[in-house]
Amino acid sequence: MGLNLDYEEGQTPLEEEEKSGLLIPTITTHSELNEFEQQNIEEAIQWVLGKRFGPERIFSDPFIRNLHKRMYESVWSWAGSLRKTNKNIGIEWHAIPIELRQLLDDALYWHNNQTYTAEEIAIRFKHKLVSIHCFSNGNGRHSRLMADIIIEKLYGMPVFTWGGNQLINDTDLRKTYIQSLQSADKGNFEKLLAFARS
Repeated sequence: MGLNLDYEEGQTPLEEEEKSGLLIPTITTHSELNEFEQQNIEEAIQWVLGKRFGPERIFSDPFIRNLHKRMYESVWSWAGSLRKTNKNIGIEWHAIPIELRQLLDDALYWHNNQTYTAEEIAIRFKHKLVSIHCFSNGNGRHSRLMADIIIEKLYGMPVFTWGGNQLINDTDLRKTYIQSLQSADKGNFEKLLAFARS
């Protein structure tokens, strides 16, 4: 039967080759996929809980990839691997390692020099990470979890609430989230900061 996905605004369509990386052949719909992915994400969150991570570890390529792998490894064979195709959003796939390295260096600088507030460092990092779009799927959820890890592990503050709801379905909440990302694209992070704490 195969995987038949309907995409909401802001979601990245998967190529057929990427769909072939699905590890659970009984999944055929987006709602089933979301359910299995969410179970895997909960396992990744459990892995993060109770662990200590310093800035050099968090702001590293292996950590970024390992977190994505832990979030999706039960569902996708390519979990944790940088994408090899261009998407409707994000940079050209071949530039991902360079842009990711630049972001990680910038974030370490922001942290070490207190360039921004703790919340703004986490949100700026999340925004740039999702803009790069490192992976074939799950970039939004991955970048939000990274922001949560940064704010909690590096600054001892509560994780973000992200509107208190799932952002994978087409709702007014998701529209607000997309609008806040678009505002951040223009250099205004206030809406995204406010949304993260809503």
